[in-house]
Amino acid sequence: MNNSLQGKVVIIAGGAKNLGGLLARECARKGAKAVAIHYNSDSTKAAADDTIAAIRAAGAEAVAFQADLTSAAAMEQLFSDVVEAVGPPDIAINTVGMVVKKPLSEVTEEVFDQSCAVNVKSAFFFIKEAGQHINDNGKICTIVTSLLGAFTPFYAAYEGLKAPVEHFTRAAAKELGERGISVNAIGPGPMDTPFFYPAEGDDAVAYHRSAAALSSFSKTGLTDIEDIVPWILFMVSEGWWMTGQTILVNGGYTTK
Repeated sequence: MNNSLQGKVVIIAGGAKNLGGLLARECARKGAKAVAIHYNSDSTKAAADDTIAAIRAAGAEAVAFQADLTSAAAMEQLFSDVVEAVGPPDIAINTVGMVVKKPLSEVTEEVFDQSCAVNVKSAFFFIKEAGQHINDNGKICTIVTSLLGAFTPFYAAYEGLKAPVEHFTRAAAKELGERGISVNAIGPGPMDTPFFYPAEGDDAVAYHRSAAALSSFSKTGLTDIEDIVPWILFMVSEGWWMTGQTILVNGGYTTK
């Protein structure tokens, strides 16, 4: 079985910037034939254009698609568009997520429904469509959160709505294993990205910067996207024999 990225077609949901953007660039640098990235809003188009240019500069084909992936129809259309543009994927990675930090008493139905649509519904239908379109011996990976291993207040509408992805992952791994497809989830610790800071106050940021066992060896004290990309790349290449698992990659921030 060829477990390198050489000649592979990759789709990355949320692949325009931050973790997804770096991952897209690295897939191209490591020999992917084509990288298809998804982005959600007009405000991300410039970042998507930059990532597309970097992918092409690394020698891979590149396409970008804008979509709100909180409906099954939109997810189906995304995969259909990718297959038409660059062929069936060999690797499908979903980095999409929405952080909510509020006490249970302050979580409105609107916030709950939005978080559920982004963190649960889109993850479910990404795995479903990936399973239907991916080539045999393919790899599927979803980004979750290390808070799945935490005993903490205020994140019920975030970690609680990432938890179902573990079950989606296990079920898909069993269902798709006969085709040689591995399915896993990776849970980073609090990451130094623009998505982290709006949800956290100064005291919380200071805590997160010092909470991991390896915090003093991080340039920010937090999980850096450069620390997560190698794990994702391993899981969708040489690490294919591991399947149905949720791996927390956080420098010793939490454990299960």
